[in-house]
Amino acid sequence: MIDYAFITVFNRLLSRAPWARQRLQPHAGLLAKLDAQPISVLFEVTAEGMLQSSAKTNPDVVLTLQLAALGQFAAGQVDAALRSVHIQGNAEFADALGFVFRNLRWDAEEDLAQIFGDVAAHRLANTGRAIVAAQRRMVESVAGNLVEYLTEEQPMLVPRALNEQFADALRVLRDAVARTEKRIDRLQTRIHGKTQR
Repeated sequence: MIDYAFITVFNRLLSRAPWARQRLQPHAGLLAKLDAQPISVLFEVTAEGMLQSSAKTNPDVVLTLQLAALGQFAAGQVDAALRSVHIQGNAEFADALGFVFRNLRWDAEEDLAQIFGDVAAHRLANTGRAIVAAQRRMVESVAGNLVEYLTEEQPMLVPRALNEQFADALRVLRDAVARTEKRIDRLQTRIHGKTQR
């Protein structure tokens, strides 16, 4: 079921992107596995550069990623999601898939326009973008508040400025110890040098 949904959605995007189909066509007949446990999708590239399900079971390339990365894909953070992908198998095929995943974009407004009309689609798309931006700001704000709480109110973390001060003091102490060791060495050399005469 998940394979079918993934392939259907992805083929819809590919149908509008001839450059992406051209990029995949040289890999016709190759099988890929997208593994985001517990979800796993197996698909084959067709001669037209589209995707189809396959009876084959031995993939030419396996793309393994964390399930959370799928959320990054959905949120449009494709580069962040792709950084966490582990690749095994055919490098050229993986490169082509990576290029297509990185650059293929869904034009939600165009799809909504076919259902609701241009004006409503534009407003819905703007509302969707505003909601995503608000969620991103909220997450950043919560993260900032958590860091402030852990460093200032409940000091479980060391503030950066205090950490830098400690590092500077440690460097000064290390240099002083090194100078003292050199003085001791020079004194020992003088003492041992005089006693041997």
